[in-house]
Amino acid sequence: MAKSWPFIFSLLLNLLPSISAQPPPLPGDAQTLLRFRSSLTNVSALANWDPSAPICGGDRRFWAGLICKNGQLYGLRLETMGLGGAIDAVALASLPSLRTLSFMNNRLGGPLPDVKKIGALKALYLSNNNFSGTISGDAFEGMGSLRKVYLGQNRFSGKIPTSLAELKGLVELGLEENEFSGRIPDFEERDWKYLNLSDNQLEGPLPSAFKNSNFTSFLGNSGLCGEPLAPCNNRSSAKKWYILIGVFSGAAALILLLIIRRFLRSSKSSAAVFDDPKPKTKLFSPKNIFKKERSHSHPYSSTDSDENPKNGGPTGSALCFLRTDRPRFGFQELLGASAEVLGSGSFGSSYKALLANGSAVVVKRFRQMNAVGRDEFYGHMRRLGRISHPNLLPLVAFYYGKDDKLLVSDFVENGSLASHLHARRKLGDPGMDWPTRLKIIKGVARGLFHLHKELPHLSLPHGHLKSSNILLGQHFTPMLSDYALSPLLNKDHAHHHMAAYKSPEFARHDRASKTADVWSLGILILEVLTGKFPANYLRQGKGANADLAAWVDAVVREEWTAEVFDNDMIGVGVDDWDGEMLKLLKIGMCCCEWEVGKRWGLKEALERIEELSERGHNFEDEDDEYYSSYGSEKDLRSSSFHRRSDDESSFLN
Repeated sequence: MAKSWPFIFSLLLNLLPSISAQPPPLPGDAQTLLRFRSSLTNVSALANWDPSAPICGGDRRFWAGLICKNGQLYGLRLETMGLGGAIDAVALASLPSLRTLSFMNNRLGGPLPDVKKIGALKALYLSNNNFSGTISGDAFEGMGSLRKVYLGQNRFSGKIPTSLAELKGLVELGLEENEFSGRIPDFEERDWKYLNLSDNQLEGPLPSAFKNSNFTSFLGNSGLCGEPLAPCNNRSSAKKWYILIGVFSGAAALILLLIIRRFLRSSKSSAAVFDDPKPKTKLFSPKNIFKKERSHSHPYSSTDSDENPKNGGPTGSALCFLRTDRPRFGFQELLGASAEVLGSGSFGSSYKALLANGSAVVVKRFRQMNAVGRDEFYGHMRRLGRISHPNLLPLVAFYYGKDDKLLVSDFVENGSLASHLHARRKLGDPGMDWPTRLKIIKGVARGLFHLHKELPHLSLPHGHLKSSNILLGQHFTPMLSDYALSPLLNKDHAHHHMAAYKSPEFARHDRASKTADVWSLGILILEVLTGKFPANYLRQGKGANADLAAWVDAVVREEWTAEVFDNDMIGVGVDDWDGEMLKLLKIGMCCCEWEVGKRWGLKEALERIEELSERGHNFEDEDDEYYSSYGSEKDLRSSSFHRRSDDESSFLN
């Protein structure tokens, strides 16, 4: 034994350098995070997860995507990073202080991670990924702290797990645009801060806890019924009556058509004697405009089955008024009014009707607005009728028909922003000066922000923001029109024509959200500053200016000359144009960032726009606060001025 000691001692001396060369063991959280990262693919965005660097320091994070609180790891916020692979919930369960997880807008797939292993979780954001398959009924069992669950825009199927309904503290739930089927679990009544179960395959009566929820939370589920949707007990009988009414209406229409045809043949020669050889004026009756809808009867007759009082339709006038501060008029008066065509858009035609009292209204006819039934339509219209803001065109009245819908609003005398930027200048009219353009942008941003505040449950509070939908009132006060219509419009038609669905995120992921409204605002700002029409909104928008944001970015990066601005604006109403105009240009570019994660939020955009002045400042004299807030001209070219708009406070609650 004594002879073996020298050998053992020599062996230890040889091993000592290699032992001492090994790095000290990583802290437990760091080891766990690196193990979790190994389950993901395309992790270039997590390249700074450096074992030699600390994770958190106070509320400051050192590794990308971490949320730190009081020196501890509080959450992971790995959004819009292109991550693939699967989520290792077992590894994350080893992080005792973890309370919030967000992997939204990535390419993660597979079944729902076993999140119940992370029992203390408060918020879970998995929207807009490639998760699929059914979710077991006990998937959220025991997660008593969970308050927010967002699983929307994936491919989950089967029933909604019953364990979700058992979570007493759950107040935000997003399951939209999946393939969930069957009945909704029996949730207890609570004060929902966010609820969206739309665009699934759910059926049966809604739990009574949802009776006070907005009906848009359940759109796209044809089998659902009960408050706030149509009553369940009348669905089958109503369907039978609709079939019978349709059969009898068709037969009556055919008979009436034969009678009219015979009468016209017999009276053709005599009628020619009384023909007026002179053409009528350009004013004509809405009755003639709409008569092509159905030759056998007037399309908006009060005898239509949808408008029959027995079916819950309005009595008397077929118009439903939403405003108490406007003079009322009957539907027959509207039909008999002189009218002229204002234009024909992607959703239908617009008419200016001159009423008997001398006032003028605009009637918009929509033919692709059949995504919801009568009750849902009425509820949505009434909600829009309650919205009031000086920069939002109010809805005065509406009409609901089987095929066509009419929306009635005030006539705005100065026309649209698009006409002033593009059409009128071609006729030689003077262009708008800088103060007017800035005033318009400020009003648009205020109106859009108010919409987002009043309609938090809608994924697209506006959805169709563009210069032709901004009307200019007295003193060029802007008013947004055609807002909040996406829940009512046929999905395919909306995707093909609405401005929000031209956004980069929809082009890449077939999905659009509130950030698409911000993108539309950014494109509008660039349109106002450059005077160029954004061909982004054309179905075949190709060419040098097909993407206005890309064109502006190219000019800024390569040339940076005054040519980026509209010549009609420069030097008119502003002393030093390259101050405030440059700021607004930067705001516009931040709003229409291609990457959603880098795009500014609407609140930040509004705050920056409100800071701008019509008088202008000398760019060379701006102080350090300006540069730190907006960045220099060099920063504009390198796009280094972009910042994240959404703060992390919502993830800490």
